[in-house]
Amino acid sequence: MMAAGRAGELGSRVVLLEKNNKLGVKLLATGGGRCNITNLKDARGLANSFGNNGRWLLSAFSKFGPEELIEFFASRGLKTKVEEEGRVFPKSDSAADVQQVLAEYLKSLKIEVKLGAEVKKVVGAGDKISKLILVSGQEIIADKYLICTGGKSYPQTGSTGDGYQWLKQLGHKIISPRPALAPVIIKDKFIKDLEGLSFKETGISYYSDNKKVDMTVGPLIFTANSLSGPAILNMSAIVGRENLKGAQIKIDFFPNLDFSKLDQELSKDFSSSNKALKNGLDQLIPPRLASVLINLAGFDGRKKLNLISREERQTLTRLLKEFPLTVLGLAGYDRAMVTAGGVDLKEINPKNMRSKIIENLYLAGEVLNLNGPTGGYNLQLCWTSGYLAGDSAAK
Repeated sequence: MMAAGRAGELGSRVVLLEKNNKLGVKLLATGGGRCNITNLKDARGLANSFGNNGRWLLSAFSKFGPEELIEFFASRGLKTKVEEEGRVFPKSDSAADVQQVLAEYLKSLKIEVKLGAEVKKVVGAGDKISKLILVSGQEIIADKYLICTGGKSYPQTGSTGDGYQWLKQLGHKIISPRPALAPVIIKDKFIKDLEGLSFKETGISYYSDNKKVDMTVGPLIFTANSLSGPAILNMSAIVGRENLKGAQIKIDFFPNLDFSKLDQELSKDFSSSNKALKNGLDQLIPPRLASVLINLAGFDGRKKLNLISREERQTLTRLLKEFPLTVLGLAGYDRAMVTAGGVDLKEINPKNMRSKIIENLYLAGEVLNLNGPTGGYNLQLCWTSGYLAGDSAAK
């Protein structure tokens, strides 16, 4: 939508082919329906957030970054607000408002939008694309083509990886796609008992072969078979790269207290209380977590707090600081927010998103081998690459 609009603004005749019967289906789902449109980092900060491939984005973000994006929406009546860690949302908290601005943008420029227009085949002729053939049999012939079909995440929105196949057939190298920003699946059966529990701040450490590979602090959500929440989703990139044999995540439910300090707090609480252990722990942590903790420790929940030995108390302290979970793997594309992998960046000009292999082809968005953390980074990549592709293709 951004690419089509920008090309239209510069006077190009544009047709936008949309597989779904509605524009921006995936956009409507972003940010839990609130649409975290960008992050207020500067160009270098944004680029660094994309890891090793981030440097490739530096010039692009310098041309069309968060400031330009916010101005783009403000000039079309969409007010925004900034939340923690520089995350930018529409003031209305509605992704539908963002989608509506873009739809009206296309309409005002008389961009031809074909809904329910699924591409069956991209036909190449030498180092050019000659035409597109739709499932309906209709053929689309243009001077220039832009592929921004997204990755494979949330296939229910139409992102089924079609673009990778077309681009591979045209001669592009595809770095193997894999789910990213995905919940981490846990093997332990007791995870089901914790479903729905959420914590505002936890320490999360990832271990592979008994070696700590990564550590972060942030919110955590337990689901029926996995861990989720921003901190876990960002860590999932590392989980996806590591050997999962013997992989573990350890949760620290009190990241602001070291072991000794937490143990002292428990000692003080336990020594003067006649409550049962299961009821005493309820003051510290949710009852369902307390129950799981007591079972893992192998203790009797009916035992009085003031009868808990020093060794037993320290076992509980350790579980509160290093709650162990066995990692099975990552959730699939149906639950992953983005796709890692995609078109090799060496084959794309970072200044204008033009293919170095196919003369009349431009690429934008998640189809490229780029994926960032949660917090508006991946949408900014889409806006930026779409704007530059549309801008360049129209010239």
